Amino acid sequence: MATITVKQTRGLIHRPEAQRKIVLSLGLGRIGKTHEINDTPAVRGMVAKVAHLVEIVEK
Repeated sequence: MATITVKQTRGLIHRPEAQRKIVLSLGLGRIGKTHEINDTPAVRGMVAKVAHLVEIVEK
């Protein structure tokens, strides 16, 4: 299965609780942390919800 690498680029201070939970469920939590996860529609949807906080890293 294909994977994507997601990197957190901005902090979670002053963000709604829903966005914090999404970032934590992606395996992130602090600025600069990266996590490789399976590329599924659910994951793509979560990344889209917090696109202003994370980025997809190209290999």
